[in-house]
Amino acid sequence: MKSYRKELWFNTSSRMEFINITRNVQDAVSESGVKEGLVLVNAMHITASVFINDDESGLHADYKKWLEELAPHEPISRYAHNRTGEDNGDAHHKRQIMGREVVVAITEGRLDFGPWEQIFYGEFDGRRRKRVLVKIIGE
Repeated sequence: MKSYRKELWFNTSSRMEFINITRNVQDAVSESGVKEGLVLVNAMHITASVFINDDESGLHADYKKWLEELAPHEPISRYAHNRTGEDNGDAHHKRQIMGREVVVAITEGRLDFGPWEQIFYGEFDGRRRKRVLVKIIGE
């Protein structure tokens, strides 16, 4: 069995942002040489997420609005976590909702998706450098 590890790094210009990383993950699968297996893609920071959905701008705008309604950034005093000097209590909640990771099957050297599925990095406390782990196993 082969194993391959790669890190993807991001530094977003805004606090909340969604980045399509499907091409990056497929490139890692190609680099790995794995033809049949699995790829794990996970955010290595507790205020970021990796998720699968459609690459449609209206959906992404809806997500941003929905997440802000569920866990608004302000008032910062709303979160006990922020009493430690942080201001990202909301980002921890948004990550919990959107999830930490995805696992995708690899078939014939390609990501094996359903219709419209794409992989996204979700940032909820941006403007600093963060990473995503891509771990591939298989034959």
